[in-house]
Amino acid sequence: MRAGAPGAKLEAGAPGGGQKMFTDSSFLPNLLYLFLVIGLWLAAMAAVTPGTGALELTALTALAVAGVGTLSTPFNPWAFLPLAVGVVLFALSLWRRQEAVWLALSAIVLSVGSAYLYATPAGGPAVHPLLASVVSLATVGFFWVTIRRSLAAHKARRAHDLGLVMGQVGEARTPLDPVGTVQVAGELWSGRSGNRVAAGRKIRVVGRDGFVLEVEAMDESTPISKREEAS
Repeated sequence: MRAGAPGAKLEAGAPGGGQKMFTDSSFLPNLLYLFLVIGLWLAAMAAVTPGTGALELTALTALAVAGVGTLSTPFNPWAFLPLAVGVVLFALSLWRRQEAVWLALSAIVLSVGSAYLYATPAGGPAVHPLLASVVSLATVGFFWVTIRRSLAAHKARRAHDLGLVMGQVGEARTPLDPVGTVQVAGELWSGRSGNRVAAGRKIRVVGRDGFVLEVEAMDESTPISKREEAS
């Protein structure tokens, strides 16, 4: 009678069984893992691509979601070490030669750290092995193809004497409020202005902060020299 009791049937097919899958300890780590990897991808892309800050904001949001979620699920503290090393290797790719090698090492180490960050209650990796394998391969491919090409363009732009752009006239390609994209000397740069500048407006470079050009909108009546026109 106990084996066929209605209560036993109800427990096996309880309505809460389907919902439990989404609050199960096996679901949350996989979701947080995806947020973490997406955040790392976008942060790497933002580091080598000038823009309006949208990539930076999206990357920060994804990493914040992963970070807050990490506080509510078991994690392996040692996994922060390869994550930190991966960030350092990526930074080296920005400033050292053989950037392809640094990028490949960075992608591999970041993949290891992110895949093993989230843990089961027993201490093992909580991210599904198939998901970790597919995403890790995608990360290596993304860094090798997309980031490497963007970095090559970034370094080619950096190879120019940045002092030559000082005082040159360019154009705001996106609105600057206060940060946006400007074109100076035939190249796209991240630009910043103290006042809002509409897209298409002529601008003059008045300073720089690293690889961000400080610009100001030009008065349309201001004469432009031949050197400035060439930019």
